Amino acid sequence: MDCVSPILDVATCLWDCTAKRAVYIRKLEENLKSLESSTEELRNLSEDVMGRVEREEQLQSRRTHEVDGWLRAVQAMEAEVEEILQNGDQEIQQKCLGTCPKNCRSSYKLGKIVRRKIDAVTELKGKGHFDFVAHSLPCAPVDERPMGKTMGLDLMFEKVRRCLEDEQVRSIGLYGIGGVGKTTLLQKINNEYFGKRNDFDVVMWIVVSKPINIGNIQDVILNKLTAPDDKWKNRSKEEKAAEICKLLKSKNFVILLDDMWDRLNLLEVGIPDLSDQTKSKVVLTTRSERVCDEMEVHKRMKVECLTRDEAFSLFRDKVGENILNSHPDIKRLAKIVVEECKGLPLALIVIGRAMASRKTPQEWEQAIQVLKSYPAKFSGMGDQVFPILKFSYDHLDNDTTKSCFLYCSLFPEDHKIWIEDLIDLWIGEGFMDKFVDIYEARNQGEEIIRSLKLACLLEGGVSEHTCKMHDVIRDMALWLSCDYGEEKHKSFVLDHGQLIEAYETVKWKEAQRISLWYSNINEGLSLSPCFLNLRTLILRNSNMKSLPIGFFQFMPVIRVLDLSYNANLVELPLEICRLESLEFLNLARTGIKKMPIELKNLTKLRCLILDNIWKLEVIPPNVISCLSNLQMFRMQLLNIEKDIKEYEEVGELQELECLQYLSWISITLRTIPAVQKYLTSLMLQKCVRHLAMGNCPGLQVVELPLSTLQRLTVLEFQGCYDLERVKINMGLSRGHISNSNFHNLVKVFINGCQFLDLTWLIYAPSLELLCVEDNPAMEEIIGSDECGDSEIDQQNLSIFSRLVVLWLRGLPNLKSIYKQALPFPSLKEIHVAGCPNLRKLPLNSNSATNTLKEIEAHRSWWEELEREDDNLKRTFTSYLKI
Repeated sequence: MDCVSPILDVATCLWDCTAKRAVYIRKLEENLKSLESSTEELRNLSEDVMGRVEREEQLQSRRTHEVDGWLRAVQAMEAEVEEILQNGDQEIQQKCLGTCPKNCRSSYKLGKIVRRKIDAVTELKGKGHFDFVAHSLPCAPVDERPMGKTMGLDLMFEKVRRCLEDEQVRSIGLYGIGGVGKTTLLQKINNEYFGKRNDFDVVMWIVVSKPINIGNIQDVILNKLTAPDDKWKNRSKEEKAAEICKLLKSKNFVILLDDMWDRLNLLEVGIPDLSDQTKSKVVLTTRSERVCDEMEVHKRMKVECLTRDEAFSLFRDKVGENILNSHPDIKRLAKIVVEECKGLPLALIVIGRAMASRKTPQEWEQAIQVLKSYPAKFSGMGDQVFPILKFSYDHLDNDTTKSCFLYCSLFPEDHKIWIEDLIDLWIGEGFMDKFVDIYEARNQGEEIIRSLKLACLLEGGVSEHTCKMHDVIRDMALWLSCDYGEEKHKSFVLDHGQLIEAYETVKWKEAQRISLWYSNINEGLSLSPCFLNLRTLILRNSNMKSLPIGFFQFMPVIRVLDLSYNANLVELPLEICRLESLEFLNLARTGIKKMPIELKNLTKLRCLILDNIWKLEVIPPNVISCLSNLQMFRMQLLNIEKDIKEYEEVGELQELECLQYLSWISITLRTIPAVQKYLTSLMLQKCVRHLAMGNCPGLQVVELPLSTLQRLTVLEFQGCYDLERVKINMGLSRGHISNSNFHNLVKVFINGCQFLDLTWLIYAPSLELLCVEDNPAMEEIIGSDECGDSEIDQQNLSIFSRLVVLWLRGLPNLKSIYKQALPFPSLKEIHVAGCPNLRKLPLNSNSATNTLKEIEAHRSWWEELEREDDNLKRTFTSYLKI
């Protein structure tokens, strides 16, 4: 009996152990359901807790570490349970005959894990009942900034607020013209933190201004941080920077930098590198987008002028509702006044206050007259508005840029300014005389345009080729041009059909610049005024057929004469040929038929522009060659259908060859001898920037030498009905394709030719615009057979890499643009019409990403295009414009 008892004890233990393990296997399915149910309860509890947390955080509270840890533990638990449930489903599905597990060992191990996870979920649920889930944050030390009622800033404020909440955005740049409300917006941001709980330990307001004083900025920060005096008083800038850095490194801070004109080295001040800070931010305001670049802000935002409704609301607030309702006509007149301000808050506020005491329509009409004629004389404009705006002018880099800016005021209000026209006039005025080469002068002009845009003194136009000037900025520029309004007769600008009264011309005797647009010049200029000081005369877009006899008689110092866009002007007054000081003459788009031989007397002339004079027959022989100081000669887009004698056109080219200072030529060639003359003259090839070949009967092949056409920017073939091919002469550069290109060629226009392809365009890596129309023979743009050369293949990657606009019309046999998809990294517009055999565009999912804005084509053609996949179709269809 004694021997049996131990054996029974061992057997009992083995049975108990086996029975317990069998429970894990037998109850696996039941426990899995229990685990799923418990986890769902945990998930619901977690969502309830998260809801409480979010409500508290909206009230500027911060979740407790305990709650934060519990929520993270729930997320981890849910992921673990999800994996267990998936394994459990697989285990159950693998049972033999639906009852017995195939692998008892794996079922046992899984059952044990499930049981333990049920206990863990239950324990975690028990910990999820919190008395409170967040604690109140202390209010960040911030000084409230005094400010009035704001209008039109709510949307911009919300954008900035979202950026401040985004941990990826560490710095924000707010830029815009003076008086637009940048400082007001920054004040609103500052006051948003006053008396409210938030994530920041300190909010600091610093006026930077100019010149930048690092020491003063450091003192403001140290005072705000309440640093002990002995830590920074009478210390060097470097010591102060070290103390500031030590104090700020442990804080989440917001630094608001107002009125910045130049780059501020934050590290030199002592502000830690923002990339090392968790939540700290820097927000700055500036009138110059360039400062945003130099400060390397993560997010830049332009503060725009107010909309018409917002502007009227602000104006009404300053004028007062009782004044606007004091007479039925005043509200209508008020809208005219508001329109003159063009949404600029500073002008609206100043003018609104000035109008708050004017209760009769007569007073309002008088005010409107002053605003339109002499805005500097209007109350508050000359002593409050213009001086503030003038800071932007004062900060321009140099006197040349300042002169160029002031010159923009000679264009009418709301006028679309063509950048090419503007730079032409700047060159004519001598603003860029330090450049002997017109090409370099034009590049400098483009750079000045960019700098004026960055300073928010010029705005972008409807296209990249135009710009515009805000009306109040223009008024300020005229005020400066007239010596702060003291010499209001120094510059005159009349536009939009304003009548020229004869008595007004008497006022002009002191004028240095006169600009007349859309005016009835024939009726107003019946006298022969004496313009002894006049340097610039712009008469554009008028209905004049001729100018009064004697009108140019007394203009001894005139330098710039612009008569362009006067389509009815058919004859050039001989008096102009006696203007010995004249250096710039623009007769583009006039109706002039003949040039007088006396034009050769203008020996100081540097710029002669004769573009788009369709009726012009001929320039008399030996006129051009006498213009010994000529630097720019433009005679583009003449009437290509007009018969011209070959020797006359060749003679003009020969005369141009004689001019030693000539560096810019734009010309249309209409005969084969003229084309041959051009292609055999190194001087002409180096000077021609814009070349057009029009008509040229019998011209079948044109051979363009790469080595001497490096400066060609625009190339046109118009109505050359026999032209089939452009051949590229590699010259000495053969074998070095990457170094022998038309590097400056940006525009190509082809109309009415017989080209089979345009494969030669692979040598134009800078091409931005390609326009091909009415070319029935063309089958390919870039020929596949001719792109097999290994060196050319290396260049294929750059084909059309800078193309912005592709325009294809009237090409019935066109089948291919290129043999494979191209990246088109700069492409914005595609226009296709009359190309029924073009079945595929060289596009794929990587083409024109983030740049394409418009595809203009017939929907039926678009729907039948071949594409790689439906996703590609959907992607590009969104840009389709019927």
